[in-house]
Amino acid sequence: MAIDPKKTLDAYRAKRGETRIVDVPPLQYLMVDGSGDPNTDAAFGEAVSALFPLAYTLKFAARKERGIDTVVMPLEGLWHARDMAAFTSRRDASSWLWTLLLMVPDHVTADMVADAIEAVEEKAAKKKEDPSPALRSVRLETLEEGLCVQTLHVGPFDEEGPLLDELHRRFIPENGLRMRGRHHEIYLSDLRRTEPARLRTILRQPVERTG
Repeated sequence: MAIDPKKTLDAYRAKRGETRIVDVPPLQYLMVDGSGDPNTDAAFGEAVSALFPLAYTLKFAARKERGIDTVVMPLEGLWHARDMAAFTSRRDASSWLWTLLLMVPDHVTADMVADAIEAVEEKAAKKKEDPSPALRSVRLETLEEGLCVQTLHVGPFDEEGPLLDELHRRFIPENGLRMRGRHHEIYLSDLRRTEPARLRTILRQPVERTG
C-alpha cells in the first residue's frame, strides 16, 4: 500500500473542539504564490491546476523508478494580510496573500520537479491542451514551522472567522504564546465532492513562547 504521511505525522492530526500545541517538523512542499479572493481570482484555480498534476507525475515517477509509492497529500495554504482582522472579523478576501502547498516526500528533488514539469507540459501538448499558467511558477521548498497551535474547523471556509479569533485572541496569549509566521490551513476534504457544511480544515498558527 502507498505510504500515507497523514497517518504517521502528528502535525496532520486534529479534532473538532480540541486546540493543541504541536511541534511541526521541517516538511518539503511544492509551492506557488498568489493573491486575492480564492473564490473569484483565476490565479487560485490556476495554482491548484498546476500542483496536482505535478504531484501525481512525481508520485508515478518515484513508484516506477524507485519502487516508492506515497499518497498525494491534501491541498494546503499559507495565508496572510497586512491586517490580520482580514481573516477574523472582517474576512476581506480581496486583501489576502497566499501560498498554496502540496507536501511531497523527502526523496523528491528539484531536478525531479523540473522533469515532472516538462512531463506535464508534454502530456498537455499531446492532448492539445494548455497546461496551467502557474506550472512554471511552482517551486520545491522546505517549510520549517516548529511550534504551532492548531485545531479542526468543520464547515464552510467563510465561517472560520470566530474560531480563528478565539485562537488568536484567547488561546494563544493565555498559554504564554505569541503569533509568528503565516496562518496555515490544511484541506482534509475533497473540495469537489464535499458539501460546505462537512468540509474539514486544520487551522494552524505558528507561535513562539513569550517567557
